[in-house]
Amino acid sequence: MTETTLYLIIGLSALIVGAGLGYVILNMVLTKRKEQFIKEREEISENIKQKKMLEAKEKFLALKEKHEATIKDRNRKIQSAEDRVKSKEGQLSKQLETQKRKEKEIDSIRGNLSNQLEVVEKKKAELDKAHQKSVSLLEEISNLSADDAKEQLMEQLKEEAKVLAMGQMQEIIDDAKLRANQDAKKIVIQSIQRIATEHAIENSVSVFNIESDEIKGRIIGREGRNIRAIEAATGVEIIVDDTPEAIILSCFDPVRREIARLSMHQLVTDGRIHPARIEEVVAKVQKSINEEIIEVGKRTCIDLGIHGMHSELVRMVGRMKYRSSYGQNLLQHSREVANLCATMASELGLNSKLAKRAGLLHDIGKVPEDEAEVPHAILGMKLAEKFGEKPDVCNAIGAHHDEIEMTTLLSPIVQVCDAISGARPGARREVVESYIQRLKDLENLALEYDGVNKSYAIQAGRELRVMVESEKVSDERADQLSFEISQKIQNEMTYPGQVKVTVIRERRAVNYAR
Repeated sequence: MTETTLYLIIGLSALIVGAGLGYVILNMVLTKRKEQFIKEREEISENIKQKKMLEAKEKFLALKEKHEATIKDRNRKIQSAEDRVKSKEGQLSKQLETQKRKEKEIDSIRGNLSNQLEVVEKKKAELDKAHQKSVSLLEEISNLSADDAKEQLMEQLKEEAKVLAMGQMQEIIDDAKLRANQDAKKIVIQSIQRIATEHAIENSVSVFNIESDEIKGRIIGREGRNIRAIEAATGVEIIVDDTPEAIILSCFDPVRREIARLSMHQLVTDGRIHPARIEEVVAKVQKSINEEIIEVGKRTCIDLGIHGMHSELVRMVGRMKYRSSYGQNLLQHSREVANLCATMASELGLNSKLAKRAGLLHDIGKVPEDEAEVPHAILGMKLAEKFGEKPDVCNAIGAHHDEIEMTTLLSPIVQVCDAISGARPGARREVVESYIQRLKDLENLALEYDGVNKSYAIQAGRELRVMVESEKVSDERADQLSFEISQKIQNEMTYPGQVKVTVIRERRAVNYAR
């Protein structure tokens, strides 16, 4: 054995011995730490156990207190219920005692009543005997039986009642007439106040404006072929004269006149003016106008809340837009009459929708394309009957100018509202012209007197302001002049209501500081 081997054996032996000692030491350390860990876990478990026991004890005490509070509350409620029952028992006992006392009183009252009834019956028998004796005495004195006397008395009372009733009836009739006039005036005034519509004045001539007079030659065309084609296609007379930058279209049919105006506008704008183009443009414009007429009729019915009207009647309502009567646009007039009729019918408690329908259609006989020889009211009534309108509406249309007899309450309403719309100031050209002339005559009448400087008709002709010269007219003469002018107006002029004449006399001193 060599020395190196010996050293290796010794080293290995020492290593084995060291490892065994390390293992022993490690085992001892681990055993000690294990015991320490077990001890710590036992302490922690004991602490948790104590904590849980304390929490359980606290919860038990809380539940106990809550249970005791619930028991106390329940006991308190039971006690209060017992107290209420006891109080009710006391009240019932008192009511029973009161009931018994009242029954005793009622029994005593019944006994008294029975006694009194016996007395009353005895007295009644005595009164009957006395009445029979008095009746027999009266019959002997008057030589009349009781039945005859009753008949005479009843006849006399009837005559007196008739006289009193006639007097009261007359008073009621007079009062009803007075109130009817007042109510009718109020209804008319309310209808006028609540209706305010725009109005348009049209005539049988339209003016087509052009940029220059050179266009007139193009419209006339070579040897007048263009203008003849336009007149033949539209049925409108075209007047080309020396009026600068204007061409006049003349026709009694406003629809054809409007077609001619729009056709010429398109031809002039496009620049191509020849017979073939004219016919094409007129056909397109005519189609668009017909569509617009139907649209206007539908929109008018929708605005007025009228439904279920025949399509032909709707088209006629649209044609009213291009028709005028006495300078008043027919569609605006019909809309105004429809609103007036609805207002008046609602005030009178009638069917406002039916009245509005009759008001819109009352002048429908003025717009048919074919001219008829019968009055427009009769024609409108026949058209309404043809297209399924109700008899009340048809009668109102036919009777609004008294051509036929009125059979419904709608007829006088339509007639009155038609008159209101036509007589409104500014509605018709003739009314406006006569109104302006009356104001001029009123002012000229005052200017005829000596000393009058100026005169002004104000407040729609209901007041005349007269300005006089202070040097020529004294205060006494001013009073006399006011009276003379008022008397002359009263004697020579026709006017509604009254005219107030005011004479103003003043002296003015004017100087200028330069």
